[in-house]
This record gives sequence, C-alpha cells and structure tokens, in this order.
Amino acid sequence: MTPAARVQAAIEVLDLVIAAARDNGAPADRLISDWFKSRRFAGSGDRRAVRELAYAAIRACGEIPESGRAAMLLLAQDDAALATLFDGSRHAPAPIAPDEPVAQPGVAPAWLEQALADSGLVGAEAAALLDRAPLDLRINTLKADRATIELPSPGEATVAAQGLRLPFGTPVEQWDAYKAGRIEVQDTGSQLTCEALAAQPGETVIDLCAGAGGKTLALAAAMANRGRLIASDADRARLSRLMPRAERAGVSIVETVLLDTGREAEALAAWQAKADAVLVDAPCSGVGTWRRNPEARWRLTEKQLARYVALQARLLDLAATLVRPGGRLVYVTCSLLDREGAGQVDAFLARHGEWQATVPMLPAGQMRGEGLRLSPFHDGTDGFFVAILTRSC
Repeated sequence: MTPAARVQAAIEVLDLVIAAARDNGAPADRLISDWFKSRRFAGSGDRRAVRELAYAAIRACGEIPESGRAAMLLLAQDDAALATLFDGSRHAPAPIAPDEPVAQPGVAPAWLEQALADSGLVGAEAAALLDRAPLDLRINTLKADRATIELPSPGEATVAAQGLRLPFGTPVEQWDAYKAGRIEVQDTGSQLTCEALAAQPGETVIDLCAGAGGKTLALAAAMANRGRLIASDADRARLSRLMPRAERAGVSIVETVLLDTGREAEALAAWQAKADAVLVDAPCSGVGTWRRNPEARWRLTEKQLARYVALQARLLDLAATLVRPGGRLVYVTCSLLDREGAGQVDAFLARHGEWQATVPMLPAGQMRGEGLRLSPFHDGTDGFFVAILTRSC
C-alpha cells in the first residue's frame, strides 16, 4: 500500500469504529483485525501503519467525530506531510476542501472532561489517560520467581512484587513461559490492587466480580494455592475462561460461582459472614483503561455512569455481608472518577457504621479520600482506585 492508501484505509477503519461507538458495537481492535482479514494484500507494515494512524486519530478526538475523514483531518492540521497525502490519487483520500468538517480535539466528550476535572484530573494528568500502555507481566510464584526466571526478553522490574514491564507489542503469548503458566499478562496497577488485599495461605477469600480471573490467579499465588478461593461473576462466558487459565497456572483452590443478577446473595449464602477477605473489582466506566481502549470514552454516557455507580453500591453492600467480623473488604475500580471511587467509599461508610477504612500501604499511588488512586501520569499504571475496608470484631 502507498502512504496515501494507508491514510484512506485508516479513514475507512475509523468510520467503522465511530459507527460501533454510536451503536455499542464491537471494539476497535476487533474491527481493525476483521477489516484486514478481507484485505490479504496488506502486508504487516501496512497493517501496523494503518492501525497506528487510526489509534492516533481516536486519541486526538475529544467528542465522537462526524466521520473517519474528519478525525484524520484533525491529525493533518498539525502534520503537513500527512496533509499532502490527501491528493485524490488512486486509493488516496480526496483533496482537502476549504471549510471541510474537522473533528474537535480533547481528552473526552465535554461532559466527561468536566467529570474528570471535578475529580482533580486536568491538563497533563488527564491527557496521560490516552497514552499508549506498556506490556506488564506478573510472574506466577506458584511456578517461578522474578529473581530467577529466564525470559526471551528480561524486561524491567516494576514496583509490584512480581511485576515486569516489556515494550508494547512483545509477543509474550508465544513464549514457553507463558504457555507453561509461569507468567501472566497483568498491568502493574492491577497487581498492586491484589497486593492490597494481602491474601494469606489458608484463608477464605472471595473475588466477587472475578470476570475471566486475572486477579483471581494473582490471589491464588499470594495464598500459595492453600485455602479457599471463590470466584464469582454474573457473566457466564467470562467466568468460563477462568478454569482453563487456572489449570495452566497450577491453581487448584478456585471454586467458581455463577451469579444471577439481583439474586447474588442466594448463590453466595454459604459464605455469609465467613470470608476472611472479599475483593470487589466492580464494573465501572473504565476511565483508567483508556490507554488500551481509547474509543471507550465515546461509548460512555451519563446514564451508563449512573448505572455503574448504583451497581457498585449494591455490590459493596453485598460484599459486606460476606466478610467475617474482623475481616476485610478491598474495593477496586479501574476508574479515576470520584463518583466511582472516593465518593463511593464515603457513601458505604455512611451506610455501615461498623466498618472503617485503612490506608492501602502500596509502593505507588496518591491518597484520594479514604483510598488510593493509581494513575498513568503519576505511576505509569492503568488508572485504579483502591480502598481497604475492615469490619469491626
């Protein structure tokens, strides 16, 4: 493909991404992958260039663009070389017309930028939410250790106890260490939120919103594969992926519980007031993961955010019933909005007088209300809020 043809291809891909964002369709990475499946003529260099152009445009636009062309024209405003490729030649985009619509720059749609500002995220700190994320690994201590493991690329140690950082795009899933379960792909911030729970061998621990089990496996390693670890979720498809991952990681203490939305307490009745620790990695807006899914900020609406906030409160109240006296509850969201973080914890403490918050003792993060906030700007991690809540004896 010529450079101009790559620009036109990126415009076509962006049109698909924009339509999917408006209609809650497939994510950008899947759309881009599917687009290339029907275009075998594109080589690896073409695929990489088109992908980079598309994601650069996604990151540059605050409001959802009118079209893929409008998004690409925003990039062209500050890139003269890119603008010259709009020349109308074969497979190239048409020449730029005077007064042609151009997408608006920004970090997010206006209402969401205001929510970020209300949560103390402005300027460079807000912009960092759209940086490209590195690739982080967690060494599975059931099979290896960071100090002695040998990998094709050694990586750089992170502040997480068993974390390594590698360049974006490193093909770790092809490594023998990955296939043998000695390493897992997990952001450093995610690893730290698991460390906050301080799960111990022999304990009864519940991962209330386990999903596909990334944090569940980290908790199992911290427990040295001893004790009871209950992984529950309402998403059957995601939960079904946990046990094959656990087998690969050498984890045998996990029990899965499929939840029925609105009737979660019934499914978890056997563990009422019996858990030493409960992790609530609650569904949220995902603001802290925009580095990986930048188009997600176009999908979020104020109504959806309100639904997340209500669900988080309900899950916290449910989790409180599962913790034994003297036990602990760790609340985590991959969001930096106060409504889903510090404000959520304040509301929980107001509802439950027998609970107290303690400061998470982690090697990264900044205090935010009664918890700790990890961010791309300050900590080089995905964005997380984490709080430790303890129940009086």
